Amino acid sequence: MDQMVALYIVPTPIGNFGDISARAIEVLQQVDLIACEDTRHSGRLLSHFGIETRKTALHDHNERDRVQWIVEQLDAGKSIALISDAGTPLISDPGYHLVNHVRQAGHRVIPLPGACAAITALSASGLPSDRFSFEGFLPSKEKARIDKLEFLKEDPRTLIFYESPHRILYSLAAIVEVLGEDRQIVMAREVTKMFETFLSGTAAEVLALVEADDNQQKGEIVIMCHGFTLTDEEGIPAVAVATLKLLCEELPLKKAAAIAAQIHGLKKNALYKYGLELDL
Repeated sequence: MDQMVALYIVPTPIGNFGDISARAIEVLQQVDLIACEDTRHSGRLLSHFGIETRKTALHDHNERDRVQWIVEQLDAGKSIALISDAGTPLISDPGYHLVNHVRQAGHRVIPLPGACAAITALSASGLPSDRFSFEGFLPSKEKARIDKLEFLKEDPRTLIFYESPHRILYSLAAIVEVLGEDRQIVMAREVTKMFETFLSGTAAEVLALVEADDNQQKGEIVIMCHGFTLTDEEGIPAVAVATLKLLCEELPLKKAAAIAAQIHGLKKNALYKYGLELDL
């Protein structure tokens, strides 16, 4: 069927070409233009599926300059697909400014579901997946990297980072230093590809494994860290106790316990009992 005039957000495989959806192929075949992060890189994927649609480059260095031109193409009745080198566009990839301007210009933005390295890795990590925070790449400079981890140190959610081969040892060392050598982490490498590996253990153990094996310092990497779980002697997470105390400054204990329990996924009766013991 013919595509309507819109900007289509089209995920592409993160490694295995077989992971592309039938709908993604159909859209890429039928739109008038494909905006690619790297036309040569995407050309291999498109050629594999016999897609001959016209391509144009849209990346970090030219996105702001290309936005108006793409809006003009939409104004002229052309349908456009946005793809990144791999995975879902905008997730640590270009596209935010484009999508924002296209919506402001009154055109439809239609997203397709598909591959995302962070979610794919998390699903197989064995770490809690009910609450997580995707943090993209850690800063390249050491001080900024340490500061970022210090900010996240007591976050109770599973933390997800992308990392590049030349920085993986520095980032793992920073995680050991800031989050602690005993923090449980999982490092996923080359997810969906031939040399896919998952390393799990304490931060110190995973760092030692990567230091000892140069192969683990290659490819696309996802680091996942268990959230902060320090508990008091009653087995209630310290972050939940802090929330309870804060809420009790403005609310009755019963109401505060109910809200804190909902925020942190705990039983309100346990928090209420603990609050009584603290005389909140």
